[in-house]
Amino acid sequence: MNKPHGIIFDLDGTVYRGEQLIPGARETIERVRASAHPLAFVTNAIETVTEHVEKLTRLGIPVHPDEIITSALVLVQHLRGEMPHARLFALADPPLLEQLAPYFRFSEDPDEIDVVIASTDRAFDYRKLAIGFHALRRGARFWATNADATWPLPGGEIPDAGAIIGALEGCTNRRVEVVAGKPSQLVVQLALECLGRAACECLVVGDSLYSDIAMGQRAGMQTALVLTGETRRKDLAQSAIKPDIVLESIEEVPGLLSGD
Repeated sequence: MNKPHGIIFDLDGTVYRGEQLIPGARETIERVRASAHPLAFVTNAIETVTEHVEKLTRLGIPVHPDEIITSALVLVQHLRGEMPHARLFALADPPLLEQLAPYFRFSEDPDEIDVVIASTDRAFDYRKLAIGFHALRRGARFWATNADATWPLPGGEIPDAGAIIGALEGCTNRRVEVVAGKPSQLVVQLALECLGRAACECLVVGDSLYSDIAMGQRAGMQTALVLTGETRRKDLAQSAIKPDIVLESIEEVPGLLSGD
């Protein structure tokens, strides 16, 4: 593969798992910075940029807020640009609601709702499903932070935004219209602005075939799959999505960079 210049790192499963750094992650980030390669951390998690900065700093990887791109950040920015006066119904955990609240009104009246937003929602129930159902049936837009089926946690996985999307699609005969996070073009555009590089100059490093690697391939980036997260080597044979290179972990990334 060609020597990349800008680097996009996934976070959970690539840089850390839960509250534990992947071995070699700190040293890899330090070497990338020392070699003057611009980098960005792109995640489908909905916690705030500040929370991600604090977590990475606590784990020994100081970062600047401008280097963090979350699906929630992309969603809020896109929604403010496209529908700044929209009334929302968000099936979401508190971190997303808190990021939307300064800019938008919320409603649980299907006749008032302009956009139904699907996200990670650990308080999802039939009442919320029914509100979303009626709003979508009445013509509300259908957006999502991300479409990941599951969310990795230490000790296992839990349903992610893809499960909420599936529930709404299953009862409304509607399909989600906008997905803000990986692998969408919306998050790619923001990442490339952060890096100041063209897509063909960039490398995506991540543990998910269906978000990280798919995003990179669609955008024309090089892709490196790490085996420290959700994907195992045996999964590659069953997937139509093939990375350019497979790495055991993030600690092998410096060997891919120009000048190393």
